[in-house]
Amino acid sequence: MKNKKIIVIFGCLLIIILIGGFFAISYVKNKKEEENIASEYTPQEEISDEQARQTIVSLYFQSKETKELVPEARLIDIKEIINDPCDKLVQLLIDGPKNEKEEGIIPENTKLNKSYMDDDCVILDFSNELLNYNKTDEKGKETLINSLVNTLTQLTEVNKVKILIDGNENEEFNEIYSLKNK
Repeated sequence: MKNKKIIVIFGCLLIIILIGGFFAISYVKNKKEEENIASEYTPQEEISDEQARQTIVSLYFQSKETKELVPEARLIDIKEIINDPCDKLVQLLIDGPKNEKEEGIIPENTKLNKSYMDDDCVILDFSNELLNYNKTDEKGKETLINSLVNTLTQLTEVNKVKILIDGNENEEFNEIYSLKNK
């Protein structure tokens, strides 16, 4: 009888310990989940003023290998493009790519005299050096035009591009160019 009492008491203690252990483990698990949820919503590093003023633009250059236009992403300060975005983007194209696998398309010493908007068309007035584009390549002119159009039509206000040479229309660039649907 005494052995039965000990066994019953021992069994009850074992059941109490097991139930207590189950609740203790559940409590600890829930606490960890709450901490994880709280840490997920903890803000990361705040964006600095300098980072907030930067944007990414795509400039289109020719691949040295494939001779196709490829985008090159550039991180630039908004202040640089806020007043004359077309001027800045064209100047970046004139300056050429930073990637060694790409080559510039706009001929050396070409200058952008001015640019202005006419409805949704940007008129680009270049110096006559633009006419020195690669004429040996049958797609040279088309590549030059597409580089300008693809780069500038990223701007929401630009849908078309017209090219002037020293303030006048030119036989080689006498159209209004727009982005081609692929």
